[in-house]
Amino acid sequence: MYYLLKVLNNNALIARVREDGSERILLGKGIGFGRKTGEEFEEIEGASVYTPVVRETQSSAMSAVNAIDPVYLEAAGKIIQEAEQVFDTIRRDILLPLADHIAFAAKREKEKIFLANPFIPDIKILFGKEYAVALKSREIIEKMTGYRISDDEAGFIALHIHSGLSGEQVSDTLKTTQIIDDCITMLEEYLGDKIYKESLSYIRLMSHLYYMVIRARTGEAVNIELNEFVRKQYPKAGEISELICHYMEKRLEKRLDREEIGFLAIHIQRIL
Repeated sequence: MYYLLKVLNNNALIARVREDGSERILLGKGIGFGRKTGEEFEEIEGASVYTPVVRETQSSAMSAVNAIDPVYLEAAGKIIQEAEQVFDTIRRDILLPLADHIAFAAKREKEKIFLANPFIPDIKILFGKEYAVALKSREIIEKMTGYRISDDEAGFIALHIHSGLSGEQVSDTLKTTQIIDDCITMLEEYLGDKIYKESLSYIRLMSHLYYMVIRARTGEAVNIELNEFVRKQYPKAGEISELICHYMEKRLEKRLDREEIGFLAIHIQRIL
């Protein structure tokens, strides 16, 4: 049973679950038409239900929702539904932060302010499916708001989608991407040359670096000992691998397993 807190527009409303007092955002065509604040209702057929997560500075979902035009909530909801067609499950609590980002992206487009996303190449490799959904989201946003966002903005939306899949905060995912980008720069500087970024070996290296960061954050151990083999067979790859591991430890403020050095060196050797 729901208690209606506010009709946002004809297609969106916010309500409180009578049983536990938690708040929900409901989206669906015409679900708000004719409804009044304070009325009680059961599940609405065809409505999508979202559990909002609010920032520490916001007292409730109501205060967060009041700061966002409902059209951006609707757009975010449709993007989440698009993602649900691609992925098995995605957390719906990304609705508010995603809607908030769309609102600011539309505002930037209106004011002709371009926000560059330096991590687009990395996002395409690390989160390719998420980015494909984000590119489709441009049509959704344009149809609903009249503004067509750039590919760079789509990259940021891809991070929100990844957040819904991984449970990571967007800021953490962005930091991970920055660390990986820095590691690739270190490798290129060490080699004195650019790496061919369309190769399968490069894609595997990027993926390996990503999961290195995840393992460091979660404390997952690596059970492959390759350090001695690498020291004898691939000393150059081992040297740069050790430098990269030290850098990653510093950025993450986490200790990496020593086995990570040899494991990473094997991937580096493939692109030398």
